[in-house]
Amino acid sequence: MNALNKKTIEDIEVAGKKVLVRCDFNVPLKDGEITNDKRIVAALPTIKYLAENGAKVILCSHLGRPKGEYKPEFSLAPVAKRLSEYLGKEVKLAEDPEVVGENAKAMAAALADGDVMLLENVRYRKEETKNEENFSKELASLAEIFVNDAFGTAHRAHCSTTGVAAYLPAVCGYLIQKEIQFMGGALEEPKRPLVAILGGAKVSDKIGVITNLLEKCDTLIIGGGMAYTFMKSLGYNIGTSLLEEEQVENAGQMMKDAEAKGVKFLIPVDNKLGKEYDENTEAMVVDSDNIPDGWMGLDIGPKTQALFTDAIKGAGTIIWNGPMGVSEWENFAAGTIAVANAVAESGAISIVGGGDSVAAVTKLGFSDKMSHISTGGGASLEFLEGKELPGIAALNDKD
Repeated sequence: MNALNKKTIEDIEVAGKKVLVRCDFNVPLKDGEITNDKRIVAALPTIKYLAENGAKVILCSHLGRPKGEYKPEFSLAPVAKRLSEYLGKEVKLAEDPEVVGENAKAMAAALADGDVMLLENVRYRKEETKNEENFSKELASLAEIFVNDAFGTAHRAHCSTTGVAAYLPAVCGYLIQKEIQFMGGALEEPKRPLVAILGGAKVSDKIGVITNLLEKCDTLIIGGGMAYTFMKSLGYNIGTSLLEEEQVENAGQMMKDAEAKGVKFLIPVDNKLGKEYDENTEAMVVDSDNIPDGWMGLDIGPKTQALFTDAIKGAGTIIWNGPMGVSEWENFAAGTIAVANAVAESGAISIVGGGDSVAAVTKLGFSDKMSHISTGGGASLEFLEGKELPGIAALNDKD
């Protein structure tokens, strides 16, 4: 799949056309109020472009997991309200429990050029997640063009992400275009050296990513809980640190593969240990080959921070997915902070993906220093694995 070759909203004529846009408005709600509207803000450039160019805009999204039935607490009403505030004009919500109902049809038919409306939560319909044809056809019947701008669900083949693309000309919006340009560019034609930093708890979650990146990167850095499985493969004692026993052999093989390919493979040389898994546990720093029984690694140590920082310094492109330790605990956040700092200072094209590393970078105030923060957790991982994302594959190629 050459994701870089997909048509965008700028490649088609939208004036006077009804355009169905799949957005990611899956925002956190508390007592019916939106607590973080980043995803709504991220969708605005696409919506504004379409409205300003005379399209009749019909937005759709999922929210939470209503599991195929109408539940008012998962209504997109708060999203319609917030969109109206940002756009400075009313965005009407078509309040149909069946999503494409009488309200939606009448509202879509009455749209003037530049108007914007919003359908109810597409997951009110059980067909949505099963990608059943009847619901895809109902959605498509409202519009003449389909725009996918929801990268966070691009790895799911649902009615509103891929199904509808079978019935309408399908292009991507600015958000997906940005993801494709940054992530696709970093994998296909990276500015070298390409340094990949992988953290998080489990090796098993990242096997596909490591295997794919070993073919493409110059340096691979491993931190977080998954590093201890690699240490174990070197015969080190890892105390009570996180271990995936069934991945030890795999981890050893990956290190051998890296060596054979001439990829620099870095794992922690020292660690900050805790007596138990607790924010305020007794802590100490020891070298990786010297972890005593009864202690667990909860962050990378100072020597490792220096080693990783040094490797990041000369990078042309950096892909970072996953924290270096239990970064939500102040006592064990130093490793993640050091890496975030090094990436921010590197001057490289930097791409941060995966919920935990994005949260860490945002919380620590580094987000504006990164070239690109991916909006999709699972989608960005699958993209890094080299998998075809159905929501992108379904879009039309440029001629």
